[in-house]
Amino acid sequence: MRGTAHRFLNRRVAARRIGVTPPVLNALAATLLAVPAALFVANPPAAAQQATVVFVGDVMLDEVAGEEIARGRDPLLPFAALLGAADLAVGNLECPVSTGGHAVDKVYTFQANPRVMPIVARHLGAVTLANNHSGDQGPGALVQTMDRLRSAGIPFFGAGRDLAQAHAPLILERGGLRIALLGYLEFKPRSFEAGPSSPGVAWSEDEQVVADIRAARALGADVVIPVVHWGWEKEPDPCPRQRELARRMIDAGADAVVGGHPHVTQGAETYKGRPILYSLGNFVFGGFPPGPCRTGWMLRLVLDRQGVVRWDTVVARIDERGVPHPDPDATSPCGARTEEGVKSCREGQGR
Repeated sequence: MRGTAHRFLNRRVAARRIGVTPPVLNALAATLLAVPAALFVANPPAAAQQATVVFVGDVMLDEVAGEEIARGRDPLLPFAALLGAADLAVGNLECPVSTGGHAVDKVYTFQANPRVMPIVARHLGAVTLANNHSGDQGPGALVQTMDRLRSAGIPFFGAGRDLAQAHAPLILERGGLRIALLGYLEFKPRSFEAGPSSPGVAWSEDEQVVADIRAARALGADVVIPVVHWGWEKEPDPCPRQRELARRMIDAGADAVVGGHPHVTQGAETYKGRPILYSLGNFVFGGFPPGPCRTGWMLRLVLDRQGVVRWDTVVARIDERGVPHPDPDATSPCGARTEEGVKSCREGQGR
């Protein structure tokens, strides 16, 4: 961990050449020296230097999903084989996992019982906290969530005890690759944003996002993937702002862009040969009537040092208890570095 920070400090000159400002460098250096070593999780490098990383959308473990867990059931079990087959599985934890606190003034607020944490640890190797529900029970509950994740050995990104930690990349080593994950919120309330000395989530200010991506490269990341909570709820297509920011992130060096929040899938496209998944939709989330909000995608990326080799999606059909089930007969977006644009594939076609 300390060695990582020192290598980062030695890269300051190179970082300035790519436009990373000294204040950002200083903040990241201080963060790397201060954050727990659990943020840096290394696996022995594989000879092939390829890794498979899967992403899922909103994992909301309050309400009906939380009731399932209280009864001893595992709402992620139908996807266990697919999640477990990857080198890394990443999800959006759409609720604080805490006790106490006070619900903030907004239409929907969530809070999952700490009993859900073993389920998260069983299936997900990392989570983003950059969403519009992490702060539902106040900053103290968010800090408690982060502490519980650390205790469970689950790395997280997109939030922190201060602004620098919230914007710091989570760098995980899989298959001999250093994979940097960044998380951002771009949907109200902005009051959830971290401050210089206060806990919260990372907000997606464009210039800061660009600087964060470049800083992750300066830290030696082979692959950089931002995960963004954005867009309008229940809209089937991304808005112009999502398209603009996605392209800007790829121009800054992102290898793929993964989105969520609208509660529906929003399609996929490629830009400069790199995939953009605008919304993966819901994954574990109850309370929605039959329709588009009960369909999500699991995104699967095969990575090497040049970025995404190939990618595909697996359709999740969510039942009335908020439990996702793979639909092997459904077609969904897929693509490859050697192919132009986005195609439609079915799970098990040997993409």
